[in-house]
Amino acid sequence: MRALLEGNRVSRISVRGFAVASATAVTTVGAVVGVASGSTAPSDDFEATAADATLLADIPMGQQAQVQVSSLTQQADAQAAAADATAKKSAEEAARLQAAKTAKAKKAAADEAAAAEEKAERERKEAEERASRDEVRSATSFAAQASYTVAEVQAMARQMVPADQFQCFSNIVSHESSWNYRAQNPSSGAYGLVQALPGSKMSSAGADWQTNPATQIKWGLSYMDGRYGSPCGAWSFWQANNWY
Repeated sequence: MRALLEGNRVSRISVRGFAVASATAVTTVGAVVGVASGSTAPSDDFEATAADATLLADIPMGQQAQVQVSSLTQQADAQAAAADATAKKSAEEAARLQAAKTAKAKKAAADEAAAAEEKAERERKEAEERASRDEVRSATSFAAQASYTVAEVQAMARQMVPADQFQCFSNIVSHESSWNYRAQNPSSGAYGLVQALPGSKMSSAGADWQTNPATQIKWGLSYMDGRYGSPCGAWSFWQANNWY
C-alpha cells in the first residue's frame, strides 16, 4: 500500500513539475524530483511545490493531460509574445533605417536640383552677356561730329560697352577724365576719356583718336579686357591702386 502511495506521489509531483515549468525556475522541478527519489535535504521550494502537487492530486488522472497541454499552451503563448516583441522591434529598426535612407535620398535630390538650377541660371546670365556683347556697336557706326557733349559720349559708351560692364567702365572714366574726351594731363601727357599714356596709343583703334570719343572708348575697352579681363576687373584694380 505504501509503495502504491509513493508511486502516486511521484506521479503527482512529476505532473506538477511539468505544469509549473513555464512559471517557475527549473531548479524547483529539480528539487521536487530529488525529494521524490529519496533526497533527505528538503527545501522551502520543495514544500511549496509539494503542496501544489497535493492539490493536483485531486485532479483525475484523465484530466492531468489537459493540465500538461495548458502548460504547453502557456509556454507557446509566452514564446509567441516574445517573438512578436522581437519582430516589432526589428520592424521599427527597419523603418527607422528606411526613413533615414529616404531622407538622405531626398536631400541628395534637393541638392542636385539646386545645383542644376544654379547652373541653368549661370548659363542664362552668360547667354544674356553674350547677347549683350553681340549687340555692342562698333566705333565706326557713329557719325563723326565736330564736338560731343558728355551725355552724347556716355550714350556712345552705353552702346559700345557690354551692359554688365558699363558701370565699371563709367567709374573709371569718371575718375580719369570726367567724361571729357579732350582731357589731357599736363604733367604726364595722358589723353582722352581713359587717359591713355601716351595718348598716341589709341591710334591703334583709329586715326581720329584725338577727336572721336567712339575711337577712345573702343581702345579703352580693348585695353581693359586685355590687361584685366574686363572693365570690372580694371575697376577692382583701380580701387586698390588709384590707377590702372
